[in-house]
Amino acid sequence: MKRREFLRALSAGLAAAPVAAVMHPPVHEGWGPADVGMGGEGEKRVTKNWLWLGPDPDVSDDEYSRRFERLKRAGIDAILPEIFNNRQAFWGSEHLPVVAPVLERLIPLAHATDIEVHAWGHIMTCNVPDVMETHPEWYDVNRKGESARDKPAYVDYYRFMCPSRPGVQQFLQQRMRELAAIDGLDGIHLDYIRFPDVILAEALQPKYDLVQDSEFPEYDYCYCDVCRAGFKAAHGLDPLVDLKDPPANEAWFQYRCDLISRLVNEDLIPIGRAAGKQMTAAVFPNWRHVRQEWHKWELDAVLPMLYNGFYNEDLAWVGEQCSQGIARMKDVGVSKDLYSGLFLGDVPAQKLNEAIDTSLKGGARGVSLFAFGGLTDGHVEVMQQRFG
Repeated sequence: MKRREFLRALSAGLAAAPVAAVMHPPVHEGWGPADVGMGGEGEKRVTKNWLWLGPDPDVSDDEYSRRFERLKRAGIDAILPEIFNNRQAFWGSEHLPVVAPVLERLIPLAHATDIEVHAWGHIMTCNVPDVMETHPEWYDVNRKGESARDKPAYVDYYRFMCPSRPGVQQFLQQRMRELAAIDGLDGIHLDYIRFPDVILAEALQPKYDLVQDSEFPEYDYCYCDVCRAGFKAAHGLDPLVDLKDPPANEAWFQYRCDLISRLVNEDLIPIGRAAGKQMTAAVFPNWRHVRQEWHKWELDAVLPMLYNGFYNEDLAWVGEQCSQGIARMKDVGVSKDLYSGLFLGDVPAQKLNEAIDTSLKGGARGVSLFAFGGLTDGHVEVMQQRFG
């Protein structure tokens, strides 16, 4: 089925959907538990290390093989190629614009060096022209009544879809089904699985000439008709009309968190898991600011993006965030591994050992490096000495 036909079929099938069915950081684009023994053979056995990377259709198979051999020597066990960047797909999708089926090429090449492949894709952000044209109602709406489709927050690609819309749910499930059907794919990695940042990380605010000391209306989503009606049905109040201070209302905060959690746990994870795929996600440490209760998600692992420089923090903060994330999961009875996401721009080679140490001491099972383009020979040397 062609992309436009697929979208119109969704529209026709959902036109009469009952209300009950409905109830059921930015950074520059592309950025995008338990006790662990320290050192020696014990560390090698229990850790798993990941790397985010951007696929390039122009890179030859031979060059990719050389890159993967280098990564394996550096102790990288799994790669996360970005197979959907909110505009285009890098696998043979039947419902998204396709650049080239790079993912299908990478799987056997990575497996030849004993590296897992997990398909990394943007989830709630969508800048596909067909979708924007055919379904403007799919997009989040802020407290000023502005659609993320027409006036995205912060940066142009911040066009987030609303998780309450059945059409959005089915659109994302279609993507999960396509990825789950790919032979040899080890896992599916969810990114941008949240609302827009109502408050940016501290170091990013000056880049947008902002001082966000409260939740401003233009960054506070989703006040679309469906979300407002759903909250009113559950609580008897319209969050836009009846709440004097919507950001201060814990029930309204929780309602939006639950929309994302339900999407993850009920709509997306079961599809991948039924096909034997590991399900993971890139998540925020400042989870409240993006309505992302990832500690409640029934994933196989979480990779919190602990980019300390974005928060004006030192590396000790990374370990603290690992500990806090694991504690939150334990508090709600969820058990999954946590891997510390490190931004190599903030972690030069001479600090990488410190970043690994604080992550593992905080309970992480390993690290995930962002990203391939920032991986220097110095980083590789440190990783090789430690894990290779």
